[in-house]
Amino acid sequence: MATGCKNNAETPSIVTNVEDYNHFLKTEKNEILDAAQQDYNFWEKKLEKEPNQFPYLAKAAASQSLMFNETGKITYLIEAKRHLARANKATNYKNSGYLRTLARNYISQHKFKDALELLKIAETNGDKLKSTQKMLFDVHLELGNTKEVKLYLTKIENYKDFDFLIRLSKWSDHEGKLDDAILYLSKATEKAEVSKNKALMQWSYTNLADYYGHAGKIQKSYEYYLKALELDPNDAYAKKGIAWIVYSHEKNADEALRILNAVTRNYNAPDYHLLKAEIAEYKGDETLKASELQRYKEVVKNSLYGDMYNKYNVMLFAENPAQTAEALKIANEEIKNRPTAQSYDLLAWTYYNQGDVDDALEVMKNHVVGKTFEPEAMYHLAEVYKANGKIAEAQQLKEELLESAFELGPIMTQNIMKI
Repeated sequence: MATGCKNNAETPSIVTNVEDYNHFLKTEKNEILDAAQQDYNFWEKKLEKEPNQFPYLAKAAASQSLMFNETGKITYLIEAKRHLARANKATNYKNSGYLRTLARNYISQHKFKDALELLKIAETNGDKLKSTQKMLFDVHLELGNTKEVKLYLTKIENYKDFDFLIRLSKWSDHEGKLDDAILYLSKATEKAEVSKNKALMQWSYTNLADYYGHAGKIQKSYEYYLKALELDPNDAYAKKGIAWIVYSHEKNADEALRILNAVTRNYNAPDYHLLKAEIAEYKGDETLKASELQRYKEVVKNSLYGDMYNKYNVMLFAENPAQTAEALKIANEEIKNRPTAQSYDLLAWTYYNQGDVDDALEVMKNHVVGKTFEPEAMYHLAEVYKANGKIAEAQQLKEELLESAFELGPIMTQNIMKI
């Protein structure tokens, strides 16, 4: 079943307060970014003097990864990869720490199979094996390798360990057990707070906020995004989360756009343009919608993004009759990269938009039904059922999907109402 929010579209309760977050939108200084930049400059100077000192490469890459997290600029992520590739080559792929760090970079780039190859070498090397096994869980989950996911979850089992608990939470969410996912992540969050590790607390708060949103506990979701901003006033993801609450739950499109515009002054991820385009469509501003979509398309033309935005591109192209062939090509590429239920859903959705409803149903039956509980995929399945005359199945999904109205957003909810 689709897990999500019981959202009353007629009378949305107001959970946000501008005074809670407004000062976070006006931050001029980013201390984390400044420190990362200084660190990077320091290690680069050291490298100029001693280019063969591979530990300096890893230090410089760590600074660049942080700069990517703070700005969304893809060049930082790719430069970090270049440094890490050199460090691994210099150590003849014998340093599992460097292998894991490069694998983490590849995960950020959605190069999951490349990450898996590196982690297999790290596993053979054997040093700090538990750290490698944790990342093998992550990559196998991304690739949809269920048997291996369960195997590595067993290998790292330790209910007192933060890293295990967050992975058990991820697995529970993947299985559609949202209450369990929240329970395990809450326990992990407590451990992060006891350790006073700001980075772990930050990660925990934003992920817990996401889960609470999916569960329809919007007030709690909002509170955890605020907690994340108290730790890092420049956390773009937390601000985006608040913007989504303002838009999807409170139906205040103008305020949501104001928040996002404040974020994108300093943070540059392409998907923010798509979100702005969606909100513009909701408020009937076709000019803004067109300009934001155009900006998204311009940005993702940059070849450095590789496959990172395949999903978004398929969704965009599939619904444009002139671009369904391109959508089909990217969907098949995504299946090759990561043969998950979500990837097959993209293929089925493209077939559906092309009018190939039989093929769409076949893909859904073989690769999606019972293999994912993501509301977006379930919405696509409901439309495919309806197009194939399976009205009872579509209606059953419709009832469940309406509980996910917050997660899916007002526009998709309007489409669900027509099923």
